[in-house]
Amino acid sequence: MNHVRSILSTATTLVFGVAAAAASSATEAATPNQCDWQPDRAVTVIVPWGTGGGTDANARRLASLLEDEMGVPFNVVNRTGGNGVVGHTMLARGKPDGYTIGAATVEIDTMHWIGLTPLTYRDITPIALIDRTSPGVLVAKDSPYASLDDLLDEARNNPGELTASGTAQGGIWHLALAGMLKAEGLPPDAIRWIPSKGAGPALKELMAGGVDVATPALSEALPLVEQGEIKALGYMSEAPMEQLPDVPATGETLDSGWTLGAFVTISGPKGLPDEIACAYEQAIDQAVHSDAWAEFKQSRGAPVVFENRQQTRQTLAEADDKLGDVIQSIGLAQ
Repeated sequence: MNHVRSILSTATTLVFGVAAAAASSATEAATPNQCDWQPDRAVTVIVPWGTGGGTDANARRLASLLEDEMGVPFNVVNRTGGNGVVGHTMLARGKPDGYTIGAATVEIDTMHWIGLTPLTYRDITPIALIDRTSPGVLVAKDSPYASLDDLLDEARNNPGELTASGTAQGGIWHLALAGMLKAEGLPPDAIRWIPSKGAGPALKELMAGGVDVATPALSEALPLVEQGEIKALGYMSEAPMEQLPDVPATGETLDSGWTLGAFVTISGPKGLPDEIACAYEQAIDQAVHSDAWAEFKQSRGAPVVFENRQQTRQTLAEADDKLGDVIQSIGLAQ
């Protein structure tokens, strides 16, 4: 008899448990959308870099799409200075009310390591990642190196003899090269870095024979590679670039699997309420997966990429650790 009561009691518990779960699900389904915040006046979009660059172009095109999506003006404001410090600081210290967002870039993960600012990715609210650019390993068209292995063997056998350029000392493309060398078991300065004021001057130096290697974004060198003016030995990505499928991706070919890329996120000030961040995430998702955005990215030789809030936060954290390790290894950490 006790055994029967036990069975009945268990059955009753299960029935009530299922009923409670169903009621809970119904309640959750009936909960109003927590991502339905909408701005009712103009939004400021802070860009920490100058007009005409890649970050600026991505931010301005997205701003125009968000205007259509959210129904208010999105005004892009360039706040340059301090190698990105000024603009990122303005973004981080903005009022977290949804009316200030910005294009936080990979430099949010390098500036504090170099001692330019105490600001880190923890001082912003990641919303979405909208652009990722990986560097190429480029040599002159008459270079004796036919493959990335040839180049690395030369650096291994004669450390410090080869020179490279692509950006300022400690810039993302310098860190990409130093990190690759370190990952492959070479000293991070086995190829000496010659600072430049960007990809354009570095590529000119490469073609003129002033440096042996350049490592800017492969997309920036795409026309020169296609015209045969320079050779691309590698692409620091998980997979080859669509426009240059024969250029080996380091994630597939190097023993270390080394990859590194610059990125652009849309982020808000620290403390941005979840319902506002969620609303922006949804709007950006719609914009980035539109035909208009796809055409824009194709015109720049770049793929469409999107990461949600959680993925973007993880990307920022992982890049901070990875870049910090490289910065320390080349003696630039403060």
